[in-house]
Amino acid sequence: MSPAFNLVYAQIVEAFYTFLWPMIRISALLLTAPIFSLDVVTIRIRILFAVALTLVIYPLGTWTAIDPVSARGLLEIFNQILIGSLIGLMLQVVTAALVLGGQSISASLGLSMANMIDPNVGNVPVIAQFLVILSTLIFVGMGGHTLIVAIVLESFRTLPIGQFLVGDTTFTNFLAWSSVMFAGALLLALPVMAALLFVNVGLGVVTRAAPSLNIFAVGFAAMIPAGLLVMIVSMSHLGHRIEWLWLQAFLRVRNLLGIPGG
Repeated sequence: MSPAFNLVYAQIVEAFYTFLWPMIRISALLLTAPIFSLDVVTIRIRILFAVALTLVIYPLGTWTAIDPVSARGLLEIFNQILIGSLIGLMLQVVTAALVLGGQSISASLGLSMANMIDPNVGNVPVIAQFLVILSTLIFVGMGGHTLIVAIVLESFRTLPIGQFLVGDTTFTNFLAWSSVMFAGALLLALPVMAALLFVNVGLGVVTRAAPSLNIFAVGFAAMIPAGLLVMIVSMSHLGHRIEWLWLQAFLRVRNLLGIPGG
């Protein structure tokens, strides 16, 4: 082989060794991040997004060349997967809070029976689907997809290739943030559940006064319209709460990665 060929081959291998690491972190993020991890986003689209983002980010930094088949390279692969997955999972806590809140509202409205009977939807609450769609629109409207790209770019500055994320407080902070799944669900479902509680009290008084009244026939007919009316009235509250959850998620991710200004 000629020296020129050997030189080109060495440059290609070195470029591959440096291009691989940011792509692994970005790919792990796209597998777990909101919107990008949906089933409608196929594997081919995710790979295309990962390659495109890596090509955009690659000229903006200096990258360490590590042999991926060495012991250090295998450890670095797991490290990059951990960083990207942890960013996406921290954002997915908001989606889990929305699903949990939707389940609570659906159970209060009496729509749990519809979830068990409907063969098309399965056991997915209808209200939870509505809240997830609403949060997706809010996420895109507030520029969440661009914030994810910005966080990934800044993460390569605070956690460059070769530096590990795992520390004494990494998983402690993640577990502390995961508790927001229950707090956020409570914030979303509390207005509807409190209003339906008073409706249930009123139905109990009516049933006590008229024992011959069929509580199931009247209760289902009263709970669903009352709950939907409360949801319509509290839509602005729900929108602000969902936006607040997304903002808190981005702040927690920035603090976890050590990005200043978070």
